[in-house]
Amino acid sequence: MESNRLKQIKEEALKQIEASNALDKLNEIRINYLGKKGELTSLLKGMKDIKAEERPKFGQMVNEARQAIEDMLEESKKKLMQVAREEQLKLEVIDVTLPAKKNNVGHRHPNMITLEEVERIFIGMGYEVVEGPEVEYAYYNFEALNIPENHPARDEQDTFYIDDKILLRTQTSPVQVRMMEKKKLPIRILAPGRVYRSDEVDATHSPCFHQIEGLVIDKNITFADLKGTLQEFAKELFGPQTKVKFRPHHFPFTEPSAEVDVTCFKCGGKGCRMCKGSGWIEILGCGMVHPRVLEMSGIDPEEYSGFAFGVGLERITLLKYEIDDMRLLYENDVRFLKQF
Repeated sequence: MESNRLKQIKEEALKQIEASNALDKLNEIRINYLGKKGELTSLLKGMKDIKAEERPKFGQMVNEARQAIEDMLEESKKKLMQVAREEQLKLEVIDVTLPAKKNNVGHRHPNMITLEEVERIFIGMGYEVVEGPEVEYAYYNFEALNIPENHPARDEQDTFYIDDKILLRTQTSPVQVRMMEKKKLPIRILAPGRVYRSDEVDATHSPCFHQIEGLVIDKNITFADLKGTLQEFAKELFGPQTKVKFRPHHFPFTEPSAEVDVTCFKCGGKGCRMCKGSGWIEILGCGMVHPRVLEMSGIDPEEYSGFAFGVGLERITLLKYEIDDMRLLYENDVRFLKQF
């Protein structure tokens, strides 16, 4: 009777396997017949009711039936997988004649190339690069730099106010004040960053641009140290033949103050379109830190002195790469940017 039941189970399993058209159906058949609670497993558990002399033969028959079912399951699985693979290939056909997708890799913006070069020069001279908040207190942006509330210099640096005490900084000089207030002397820093002024957009102006400012505070610092530093900077940036010229100027936070020109690196100082025939190009402003600025930051001007300088990053970039319109730097035209 058990033999007949075994034969019936085998035939049913093989018929179901043959009729299956999906992999999940095959798995269901495997569980129903070969699983822990499957039909064949149940027969093996009932072997205790069979006579001892018939058990080996019956066990062999069960194993043969199991093997036949497993072999047919494996064969059907391979066939169904092959069919599924062929269907997948039909759905995912690739037209090899189509052009490939070009992988466009970006690179540094010309502003960043120039900034990194400036930072490299000053780090080589022992400077530390520091940053500060773009949303700044009016005290740090003006008062602490010797620009009181009614000073005319505020008109030149008119900016975007959040309220009467907070604004978008017009220069990176507030970073210098914050460093001086920490009184970790001596100070030798470079402060690059984004600044804001309510300028009209044209070829040389923008309401948002970048500045790089430097500050040195120590004992016995003189104007000669400032001249030597800026001369070395100009030679490193524009070439070893570059000469510098200092013209007297006025800045509220430095005294004495100067504007700095360099010999035109296009014509070597002979005069050309780039330098408008003068042979010189203005690049930055500088001066000795005003004693009043030192006092407001808690530094004794009788014991310490220092110098500061500031340069527009865009200005250097325009000069270095001979770009005649500042707006090109911000329009994100790939045809322009990929030149760098």
